[in-house]
Amino acid sequence: MQTNPHFFDGNYASLTEEHDIPALHIEGTLPPELSGSLFRVGPNPQYAPRDNSYHWFSGDGMVHAFHIGQGRVSYSNRWARTPKWQLEHAAGRALFGTFGNPATSDPRAEGQNGGTANTNMLWHGERLFALEESHQPFELDPHSLASKGHQSFGDRVTSRFTAHPKVDPESGVLHFFAYSPDGPCSPTMHYGVMDQDCEVTRLESFTSPYASMAHDFMVTRGYVLFPVTPLTLSVERAMRGKPLLAWETGLRTHVGVMPHGGGVDTLRWFDADACHVFHVMNAWDDGNTIVAYVMQSDTAPGLPDAEGQPGDPAAMAARLCRWTFNLGSADTGFQREYLDDLAAEFPRIDERYAGRRNRYGFYTCHRTSRARDDSESVLYDSLARFDFDTRKRSMYTLPLGDVVSEPVFVPRSTSAAEGDGWLLAVAWRDKEQRSDLLVFDAVDLAAGPVAVAGLPHRVPFGFHGTWRPGL
Repeated sequence: MQTNPHFFDGNYASLTEEHDIPALHIEGTLPPELSGSLFRVGPNPQYAPRDNSYHWFSGDGMVHAFHIGQGRVSYSNRWARTPKWQLEHAAGRALFGTFGNPATSDPRAEGQNGGTANTNMLWHGERLFALEESHQPFELDPHSLASKGHQSFGDRVTSRFTAHPKVDPESGVLHFFAYSPDGPCSPTMHYGVMDQDCEVTRLESFTSPYASMAHDFMVTRGYVLFPVTPLTLSVERAMRGKPLLAWETGLRTHVGVMPHGGGVDTLRWFDADACHVFHVMNAWDDGNTIVAYVMQSDTAPGLPDAEGQPGDPAAMAARLCRWTFNLGSADTGFQREYLDDLAAEFPRIDERYAGRRNRYGFYTCHRTSRARDDSESVLYDSLARFDFDTRKRSMYTLPLGDVVSEPVFVPRSTSAAEGDGWLLAVAWRDKEQRSDLLVFDAVDLAAGPVAVAGLPHRVPFGFHGTWRPGL
């Protein structure tokens, strides 16, 4: 796998400065009831990689905070000062190979913590964490963004933790999982539950069909679902100079379904022809039926096959898809139906409906189908709101060349109807080479942002974010 130059150019390039800006310039009017903090994270390599296999997914995490209230927006950004960041900072150069590949790492990195804390942000138990699935959650101070280090939660989380935990909106408990927790590329998985005080109350282990990068999972009122796709992990393959992480043609996609009241011995595995899902929008159950809304592609976006050859960009484009599982049938298959024809990613919902039947979903997308290479396929020019009852989509498209981040939904009030609130997203302004925070009325997305908070610099392309209510 060769280095993709897009991962170093333009707005993929690292931001080398840390800022504290007390007040951003505002165009439009910030909603007076909008009060809280938006935290986003993404890859921001401290040093140029040591080999030719660097991938965007493996850069050091940088957290960006927008604090909103009383008609003002302040901003700050900090690197997550992980053990990897500190070790390389002291050395003055990169020491870890891409994804910690031992074949391309410096001997000083052997046995050291290579966590990047670059994928998602979590606000839980009045604590802020930066997440990525190869290591423990990395805690930061929510005000100063000062690094507090990886957390084990009473030595219950000792290795990996998902970048996409799910919080039950009624109980407040957090569901999490991990792949390969027993060592690099092992086919085992963990499932756990954490209460509102960040105490782990349940942790179980099971074996999946094969070792896979299982980036996301699903939680309904009654069930937990674990997708395993042919995006496989192999140390043996990496030591032969092939990709550690690759799409393995010929394998099937599997989904393990487990009732909340049962243990891992009750897991039931469903399967389908090979397909890939990085992100789940939501899932819910109704009797013997489970429905999940996912962003499905034919192969994993931006990643090579097992021989290191690039994949087909058209097959990497994800689209909104409905998965249906019939628990009352002995059949191990499940139904899949595309609901939208646009290439799309980064799905979000009104989190008050997590695990419940939701009517509305939000995501980034390309307004029209177009040929793109595997890196540009994740750069989206539009935001969409999808109504699952009517199957109608409304959209807002940025000016040509601009790119919008994952949207984060904030309800207008605790009692507001589903989808009534605000969408927050960060936009890259190509012509001006800088970024803006956009605030949309989620009910009228097509009208454009009601407020824009302008940054004097850029926010590099990143992944996910979270909202912390109140200042």
